[in-house]
Amino acid sequence: MRLVLAAVGQRQPAWAEAAYEDFAKRFPPEMRLELKAVKAEPRGSKTPEQLMAAEAARLDAAAPKGARRVVLDERGERVSTAQLAQRMQAWQRDGRDVALFIGGPDGLHAELKAGADETLRLSDLTLPHAFVRVLLAEALYRAWTLTVNHPYHRE
Repeated sequence: MRLVLAAVGQRQPAWAEAAYEDFAKRFPPEMRLELKAVKAEPRGSKTPEQLMAAEAARLDAAAPKGARRVVLDERGERVSTAQLAQRMQAWQRDGRDVALFIGGPDGLHAELKAGADETLRLSDLTLPHAFVRVLLAEALYRAWTLTVNHPYHRE
């Protein structure tokens, strides 16, 4: 199974790229974590709706065909690490790849949200986009370690 982070924004600070890569390389071959960064729509005279629609089309194209679609949104469901681990096990049983969508500065388009299989939240806080990638990669890794009884997570 692949976990594909489809995220708006191609250029991130070096620290964020290094931290993301550190967690991504820890995943086993049977559960790879991949980043598909898509170009943000240039901010100009377009409305937020137009910007989000263009970015949603790019995100949709970056997702594997037939993948479970998980949207990251501030209004999404709160889950603990243990609950995320249970979700990941269910995703594995489902047999499909999982696409996790991270929006741009204006968020995610309503149609992309409506087409999601699940909507999750990472935090009640507003987070910088570069940090979201790192936080999500770490949360997924931590949840995976719970599923295989790896000592990374301690309660």
